Amino acid sequence: MGRIFKLLIFILIISFVGLASYAYLGEYFGANFSPPQTETRVPVTLETE
Repeated sequence: MGRIFKLLIFILIISFVGLASYAYLGEYFGANFSPPQTETRVPVTLETE
């Protein structure tokens, strides 16, 4: 039971390190994480009393 728990913790740590590395180095491998930038204008009607 202890070996399985240690293996699970090890896999979680390696996964986190891999994900963080890909987030920082992903643009060098062709991944683009920036959101599309578009301007949106929506008319708003304010009701006043």
